[in-house]
Amino acid sequence: MANSRARGRNVVWSRAWIFDLDNTLHNATPHIFPHINQAMTSYLERELGLESGAASALRQQYWTRYGATLLGLMRHHNTDPHHFLWHTHQLPELERMLVRERELRATLRRLPGRKFVFSNAPVHYSRAVLRALAISDLFDAVFSIERTRFRPKPQTHGFLRMMRANHLRARRCIMVEDTLRNLRTAKKLGMKTVWVSREQRAPRYVDVKIASLSDLRQALPLLA
Repeated sequence: MANSRARGRNVVWSRAWIFDLDNTLHNATPHIFPHINQAMTSYLERELGLESGAASALRQQYWTRYGATLLGLMRHHNTDPHHFLWHTHQLPELERMLVRERELRATLRRLPGRKFVFSNAPVHYSRAVLRALAISDLFDAVFSIERTRFRPKPQTHGFLRMMRANHLRARRCIMVEDTLRNLRTAKKLGMKTVWVSREQRAPRYVDVKIASLSDLRQALPLLA
């Protein structure tokens, strides 16, 4: 029995943790997402000459159809992705807007293995959030939408680029996410999957469901 437990610990230690950013490492729903959505709507008003209602509807339409407003803008309006991301992810009051778990840093520090952030957000925003959460030093790398060549999650392309860039093998990765469609791709590639959600039921491609990141340590035996 002791040898079996030791082997289980070794398996976990050899794994890499891949964390989503928004609504996984922090709660973006109350303040940050509304701010970004408004910034995107204002961008569409300004750059496409739309009224506010039409701009908001188009933003939502592209997000529903393509999984990201940016993809629709690039496809139909030849929008410069760097220009769009820079102007829609400016949060001068980020510190005040963040909603975080109290034990976030301690939880992440206690997790064995390498850690990465894989986000559909731009790199300047991702790094600003990690700095504000005081957890930047706990991650080996940040893989943002720019590094996917603007082919974001859940597209397989971004996952494969992320793994190649960091010399990772899918079967040694644990994906921690709040978005099911991203976890579905991760599972198809061979990763273990952790869904951060308060829903009662999880689909079959979710290995572990947790209500908050503080539950990750207790979930380690299920991920070994």
